[in-house]
Amino acid sequence: MDEETKETREYKISNLDKIWFEYDSQNDILYINFGLDIEEADESFLTEDNIVIRLKNGRVIGITVFDFMKRIGQV
Repeated sequence: MDEETKETREYKISNLDKIWFEYDSQNDILYINFGLDIEEADESFLTEDNIVIRLKNGRVIGITVFDFMKRIGQV
């Protein structure tokens, strides 16, 4: 898909004041969650950058970043 045909989507982040992180060092995955508990997503999608966005009622409830340490130049 070229730059002109890429679709832009905007979503609100749910519970930004209750953000928490979990890092899986064995698999190099960073989990970012918004809210007190892990909620069941209505929808999720994988971005071109190999990041999973989890949605519930149109709001972002979680982000999963694969190859996290590689992305920040630590590997």
